Amino acid sequence: MFFHKKEPINIVNVDRANPRFAQLLLEQFGGATGELTAALQYWVQSFHCEHPGIKDMLQDIAIEEFSHLEMVGKLIEVHTKGVDQTDAFNSTLFAVRGMGPHFLDSQGAAWTASYINEGGDVVRDLRANIAAEAGARQTYESLIKLAPDEGTKKTLVHLLTREISHTQMFMKALDSLGKLTDPMFGNIQPDETVKLYYNLSQNGKDERGPWNSEPTFEYVADPLSTVTSDQ
Repeated sequence: MFFHKKEPINIVNVDRANPRFAQLLLEQFGGATGELTAALQYWVQSFHCEHPGIKDMLQDIAIEEFSHLEMVGKLIEVHTKGVDQTDAFNSTLFAVRGMGPHFLDSQGAAWTASYINEGGDVVRDLRANIAAEAGARQTYESLIKLAPDEGTKKTLVHLLTREISHTQMFMKALDSLGKLTDPMFGNIQPDETVKLYYNLSQNGKDERGPWNSEPTFEYVADPLSTVTSDQ
């Protein structure tokens, strides 16, 4: 059950309407990294989650993402309504669809459920969520750099900040499961190549680091040398 309060979760102020910028904001309304995608992704994931605390967290964050969708929608609404329609129609998406938010990205592609990344395993889903928050944060950072007024910028900084907060929550949840740094989960055991690093980019100097060094990984210059056969 949902109850809607008529005020947004955080203040939305726009100092000067800018329909062209509103078209960019559509990326976070109906785009792949947008708030609708995040809200539905976390909400559906919660149905699969057996851990009561993580289930509650997923639902809390999902509802917050719906509130962020409302904030982005309000930004788009203010940036397109109450302005000279000639200016608004300079942005072709609003000329065709009308003022206010639509489930389109900034290039006019319709939102699709294929943006949602959920797979029925809590470890897998939490890792997908960290990636989703990173994508949204990158989009907000780009929007903040282009923001035409301080009011809009302040709202976007708040939205970016909450992406960081959610990332921390997902990381803490993974850590509580002992899976923050452990990539393996599920019931299928990996084969003997799990700790091999294949050096397949051999043009020029070979770089070394903790990702391809003992004791975690055995550095293999020729992958064929590791192939075994029963024949």
